[in-house]
Amino acid sequence: MKPSTRLTQHLAGLENFGHSIRRPVYLFRPTRVEQVAELLELANKEEVLVGLRGAGRSYGDAALTGGGIVLDFGRMNRILDWNPETGVITVEPGVTIEQLWRHILEDGWWSPVMPGTMFPTIGGCLGANVHGKNNWKAGTMGEHVLSFNALLPNGEEVTCTPTENEELFHSIISGMGLLGVFTSITMQMKKVYSGNLDVNAWAEPNMKRMLAATDANKEEDYIVGWVDSTTRLGLGRGQMHSARYLAEGEDANPAQTLNPNSQDLPDTIMGLVPKSMVWRFLQLGLNNPGAWAGNLAKYFLNRTVGNNKQYIQSLVAFTFLLDYVPNWERAYGKGGLIQYQSFMPFDSAEETFTRILRHSQQRGLPSYLGVMKRHRPDHFLFSHAVDGFSLALDFKVPPRKQARLVKMLGELNQIVLEGNGRFYFAKDSALTPDVVRAFLGEETVKKFQALKARVDPQQLLQTDLYRRCFIGPNGL
Repeated sequence: MKPSTRLTQHLAGLENFGHSIRRPVYLFRPTRVEQVAELLELANKEEVLVGLRGAGRSYGDAALTGGGIVLDFGRMNRILDWNPETGVITVEPGVTIEQLWRHILEDGWWSPVMPGTMFPTIGGCLGANVHGKNNWKAGTMGEHVLSFNALLPNGEEVTCTPTENEELFHSIISGMGLLGVFTSITMQMKKVYSGNLDVNAWAEPNMKRMLAATDANKEEDYIVGWVDSTTRLGLGRGQMHSARYLAEGEDANPAQTLNPNSQDLPDTIMGLVPKSMVWRFLQLGLNNPGAWAGNLAKYFLNRTVGNNKQYIQSLVAFTFLLDYVPNWERAYGKGGLIQYQSFMPFDSAEETFTRILRHSQQRGLPSYLGVMKRHRPDHFLFSHAVDGFSLALDFKVPPRKQARLVKMLGELNQIVLEGNGRFYFAKDSALTPDVVRAFLGEETVKKFQALKARVDPQQLLQTDLYRRCFIGPNGL
């Protein structure tokens, strides 16, 4: 069917956050629930697919639907209700993490789960069911949702809580926008008594020690490891950061530190170099020799003057380290980057992560940045979490070596499966239907297929990720 004028007027090109994929789409930006319903009806009439998009911060193709309608929820960004006494907030799905913390912090509240950047939307975060640097303690963001309203592709509007429409609650959260559209979300925030954290930093010499330190510091509120994935000597070494909330009375001036304006990240380095320019200089070091030298220098600096360092840092500065350098992802060049994150059970993490790092080095395609976290399981449909650890790796996509990289990622998938690991759709660019079936399990796949048939009988909600991971050449 030839697309109507109403569709062609909205033709646009969209990229993923990693700038490694670009697709032509029909882009719409609804402002009201009624418009969302109308656009779903339009898609059904025009026989085109629909994908949902928050801020487009997914590293892969989770927010792209090539040749279809993409609903961008950036304009449905109203805070509908806020109770500073109880910390309960109701928002539209397009509210960003930055809007959230700026609205609640002055009243002494903070989101119990935060991603590593403040720019995603709440709807997008819940579609992926994001985790933070405290997953083993606070769980995923979905665990702090009290209720939500959603519009299903079949036209039904539902209210879901952990006990009402429980199956849809645990499936639309984590469902990657494939089962329904959030229209309002109510969440419980965490009480804080300062805008600062008490932070500890130290270095560990190898993968085994990094994992042990990540596990041993679970009494802290946050723990994260920055892994050198380029070295062969001391494979997996890196720097650890742990942090704890300040208790009531520890902050001498909470009114100042809880003021959102005091949390703003600086615009310059040392008051001189605009941060908007920094990504251009980073390009010079984002190659194999440069990344190796940079990681080596960082490790030895942290091993010496930065070792066993304790300091006070703002909530925003600690939580959103990715936002220090605007457009940092563009430093990876024209081919962009792919992030590869695997989640491994406690007993197989060391062996599997070691194999992953060695394999990528042997292929001549090492990761330039690695991040390690501690996790716990959850009860959501597309759960990525385990009682164990995750390792997120950033891979540059060299234009002339793209096929080699894709082949290598497929090899890494098999290494992860051999260790009984799992994957995270929000950061995926390499999964195939057989791998998805293997890590999710037959029961989960069948449950998803039954829910999809029930709430989306016309198969309207589809993304490139869905078509790649659940349909593919052989399908599920």
